[in-house]
Amino acid sequence: MAGGMKTLAKETAIYGVSSILGRFLNWLLTPFWTYVLMNTAQMGVVGNLYSWTALTVVILTYGMETGLFRFANKSDEDPLKVYTTTLISIAFTTFLFILLAILFLNPITTIFGSEAIKPHYVLLLIIILGLDTLSAIPFAFLRYQKRPIRFATIQVLNVVITIAFNLFFFLACPWLAVKFPGAFFWFDIGKGVDYILISNLMASFIRLLLLSPQLRVKYTFDGVLLKKMLVYSLPLLVLGVAGIMNQNLDKMLYPHLSTEVDKMGQLGIYTASFKVAVIMVMFTQAFRYAFEPFIFAKNKESGDNKLAYSQATKYFIIFGLFIFLAVMGYLDIVKYLLEVNYQEGLAIVPIVMAAELFFGIYFNLSLWYKLTDQTRWGAYLSLIGLVVTVLGNILFVPEYGYMACAWTAFFANLVMMVVSYFLGQKNYPIQYDLKSAGFYVVIASFLFAGIMFTHGNIGHAGLRLLVNTVLIGIYLLIVLKKDLPLQQIPIINKYFRK
Repeated sequence: MAGGMKTLAKETAIYGVSSILGRFLNWLLTPFWTYVLMNTAQMGVVGNLYSWTALTVVILTYGMETGLFRFANKSDEDPLKVYTTTLISIAFTTFLFILLAILFLNPITTIFGSEAIKPHYVLLLIIILGLDTLSAIPFAFLRYQKRPIRFATIQVLNVVITIAFNLFFFLACPWLAVKFPGAFFWFDIGKGVDYILISNLMASFIRLLLLSPQLRVKYTFDGVLLKKMLVYSLPLLVLGVAGIMNQNLDKMLYPHLSTEVDKMGQLGIYTASFKVAVIMVMFTQAFRYAFEPFIFAKNKESGDNKLAYSQATKYFIIFGLFIFLAVMGYLDIVKYLLEVNYQEGLAIVPIVMAAELFFGIYFNLSLWYKLTDQTRWGAYLSLIGLVVTVLGNILFVPEYGYMACAWTAFFANLVMMVVSYFLGQKNYPIQYDLKSAGFYVVIASFLFAGIMFTHGNIGHAGLRLLVNTVLIGIYLLIVLKKDLPLQQIPIINKYFRK
């Protein structure tokens, strides 16, 4: 039993680190693009195109990744038959999607809502989506086979290859075109969107090649099994679609709703600035993989799982507020992640970071419906958030532009968080430390007000940074004094034992 838990912990760490590393490396591309693309409108095109990718892959896999885990682990099912049945089903629907999308390419292009979206952009995106969907099931089977190292290696390689092609097109090619104009006559720096999509396509294709050993198996297809899997998996599609749309609908709808002349340029500014705030998302993921196991282990002896859930949520809020203050406090440095034409959009950063903090808390609070086997509530809560997202964007984007997108995300996640809390208290009561959470929110709010005061009233950037460092330090000192004595922190605790 202990060995099994140790193996599980090791696998979780590998999946976690590779996921965070991959997300971080991929995140770095957005700041890079702001410096190499010709204008903000091109970034708007990229943001709009990629807002559709996650949604489309979720639809094209229609919950079958989870279905694969469920049925492959059943004692009365052959795991290989489950895998190949799933793979055949996904391959058939994916190729059908690609065929239909190519046949109706021009009408589909108009759905994106802007003349800046060219049909060949959509064609490249369709092929990328097809390749990514075909990779999804072999990846899921790697996890079933408990092969985390191969899984992580391919995932990280995919991001590294994407970055390598971007560097080739945007840094190497301009230099090579000057040195060897005859060989690089085809290169045009104005085709930045093309090169971003081609880089992604090449990386997705190479990833599928790396997964080819998982495709070289003996194929069997069981229609009865597929029907059972679809009955189980399709409801998960609703949850997946609602969740993805909450995160991306603003960028999908913006070209249709914005009344600005340069609406794609404004969307580009919003997309780039939104990515800065995604630091909070990476923190959320890192917290789950790094600190949560410590919290649960600490409470294991007492056997009080509810206390562990409460503590995990408490420390998530504490650390989330620290990340929020740190990003805002050092915004004079963070802003250089974006080229100067995008920096006006940094006004959304505190709003979106708060929204992502709410979503992280919502995720922690939502344990109740998983532990009580009432997972339908996950779909209901996502749909509630989606309603707020749709209404907020439709009503306010025409008047207020991308600021309305940011505030809509803020209120959508806030509503989901609050509703989940009250439903959780009714169905699976947990004594959350609301007094402590409220205390830190108030302290962080006052310190944030101080940070915003420095941005508006202290002209010298160095002095602003110094004052903001003191303000962030005050928060840290309060945390260390009240809730996290140094001798209790993993790794460094040996240096602070009494």
